[in-house]
Amino acid sequence: MLELGIPVGAGTDATRVASYNPWLSLYWLVAGKTVGGALLYPDTNRLSREEALRLYTQGSSWFSGEAGKKGAIAVGQLADVTALTEDYFSVPEEKIKGIESVLTIVDGQIVYGAQEFQGFDPPPVPVLPEWSPIKVYGGYGAPSDIGQSARAGIPVHSSDPDGRFNAAHQHHKKAEGPCYSDFWGFGCDCFAF
Repeated sequence: MLELGIPVGAGTDATRVASYNPWLSLYWLVAGKTVGGALLYPDTNRLSREEALRLYTQGSSWFSGEAGKKGAIAVGQLADVTALTEDYFSVPEEKIKGIESVLTIVDGQIVYGAQEFQGFDPPPVPVLPEWSPIKVYGGYGAPSDIGQSARAGIPVHSSDPDGRFNAAHQHHKKAEGPCYSDFWGFGCDCFAF
């Protein structure tokens, strides 16, 4: 698509299967690997860090009809800013997926602060919609340790040791019947429904 000049925007699936975390997606585009390190794509199907970031910013702004308004550091474009824990362009490839914001400013207002900026962090916004699994199970950064999950009241499924897919799994079992425990080698197939 890129070679043919077809517009391409990068992003996430942003469901219980995939995280909203942009750094995981950028890592996947650059490394061609899953979060667990399994190589899925050869070098010919991987992007440079610059190209991956361009597709995530300028490419996606084209799809939202906001090209020229956001997606680049340029005069006349929105000046939302974030301070990161690492330099995306120089950090070792495996560390891309661990990059986090310590300060995020949108429309001139601080919307997130951590570490030395924690005192500027506004109160969290309510989780919407009310029924969202994130309200119960947490979102990106939810407990991944089995003991921590149990203490937080998150039920644990054998193919879901961190408890993140358990709700979908239980719903699928009730609605659709038994699941397959080894879906393409990635664990329970419930996430596919």
